[in-house]
Amino acid sequence: MKRFFVISIFLSLINLSGISQPTVYKPGERVDYVINYGPITAGRVILELKEATYNGKSVWHSKLEGKTTGMADALFKVRDIYESYMEPETGLPVFTIRDINEGRYKKYNEVIFDHVTRSDSAILTSDLTGVHIAPKGILDVLSCFYHFRNNVMPVRESTIKRGDIITVTTWFTDELFPVRLRYITTEEIKTKAGKIKCHKFNPVTEVGRLFKTEEDISVWFSADKNFLPVKVRFDIFVGAFVVEMTSYKGTVFPLEIKK
Repeated sequence: MKRFFVISIFLSLINLSGISQPTVYKPGERVDYVINYGPITAGRVILELKEATYNGKSVWHSKLEGKTTGMADALFKVRDIYESYMEPETGLPVFTIRDINEGRYKKYNEVIFDHVTRSDSAILTSDLTGVHIAPKGILDVLSCFYHFRNNVMPVRESTIKRGDIITVTTWFTDELFPVRLRYITTEEIKTKAGKIKCHKFNPVTEVGRLFKTEEDISVWFSADKNFLPVKVRFDIFVGAFVVEMTSYKGTVFPLEIKK
């Protein structure tokens, strides 16, 4: 699965307009997930947000860490970490890290984001590929996730219709990476924490080695003020992986759960 193992979980992202002060998330938020392959527990994922400092300035530090466990770890060991240091006022990334260890495949990449020097674009400096010019307000995959929760869903929730697609271009693997997110429905799903009403989306996937159709990933976000990612399902050629929230803390609003 190489570079897409963990981050695909959260590629349900984003519209680049209307960046604003965060209101639906804050430092201290943490969500834990388990990855199941049929009856087998294949791995765990942690997504958390903390206060930090970057170049002497206060920032918010998001970290997504995924790893295989048990039998899956013995067969194909994965240790993936994505980090994004974001401006608290805008949610824009200033520095990102991608540290991938999947079997024999390893990749480490740092990118500095400059949103100030140019008025019409952003300057990105990668330790692997040098300097790039990107669209103004460009987001990395983690900051896009928070932007989706804070800027897209609060605006689109009341009007979004089945089949509507949100399209965005993000910066991923040192290139512009377009993401299309199709809204499917709103439904109640069962989780280990209880029943949660959720908005279901299908990130439009690329048909090929892993996926049979463009709708082989499904993501469920809580249909409350948090828009928290609750569950993800991957249908691939060799079966289905299900990523499910097991615990959470530090949300701005109480998560609406039916026991």
